[in-house]
Amino acid sequence: MAMGTLPACVVDVGTGYTKLGYAGNTEPQFIQPSSICVKESANVGNKVAKGVDDLDFYIGDDVQDKPTYATKWPVRHGIVEDWDLMEKFMEQIIFKYLR
Repeated sequence: MAMGTLPACVVDVGTGYTKLGYAGNTEPQFIQPSSICVKESANVGNKVAKGVDDLDFYIGDDVQDKPTYATKWPVRHGIVEDWDLMEKFMEQIIFKYLR
């Protein structure tokens, strides 16, 4: 590998767990539950509040013990069922673990 070149990122999103690391490694560097918890509010807020709520979520092991949040699984039986949650999940997992 040339100097200054980073290995490719490998992300395996499964129904239960997401494994991530770098190409060439013998095993994943991180294994996290493929879950996301989002704040569920009955109130219909204005656009600014909606934008802030979009940023208020947790993924993986951080999902536990969040009583005011709803835990969701964007992947069911190997198929992505909620692409909006999947986008949030992938963005967060890449920036949090593979940076």
